Amino acid sequence: MLDDLKSLREKTGAGIMDVKKALEEAKGDVKKAEEILKARGVAIAEKKSDRATSQGLIDAYIHMGKVGVMVEVACETDFVSRNDEFKKFVHEIALQAATSEAENAEKLLQEDYFRDPSKKITDLLNEVIAKTGENIKIKRFVKYSLGE
Repeated sequence: MLDDLKSLREKTGAGIMDVKKALEEAKGDVKKAEEILKARGVAIAEKKSDRATSQGLIDAYIHMGKVGVMVEVACETDFVSRNDEFKKFVHEIALQAATSEAENAEKLLQEDYFRDPSKKITDLLNEVIAKTGENIKIKRFVKYSLGE
């Protein structure tokens, strides 16, 4: 049970008590508990979707001097914008945008996450919203490719 708790927590990023409750609810079935945690993350994200996002970060990524991306990701407070989890997420969005053919943030959200194709970017966003407790939005991005 302890190994399941640890691996599920690492995989989902959910809190220990949330993981424990999900495992109990799923009667020890790790896959089912993961689905429960994902559903809870979506519910949390939906509850927070109306909140204003006036803070955030801009991040840039340049790949081998040939592709450059800048992204703007907004959150509710400057406290979360300084959070390492949020910073990592923003950078992952920059990396995703660099590999993407998406023309805007809405299309980017529907893509498979390049590090884990079993997840969509929307899933990744919902996980970060659940972890931080704040509304987060990928506002926009711009991508430049050499020679275009």
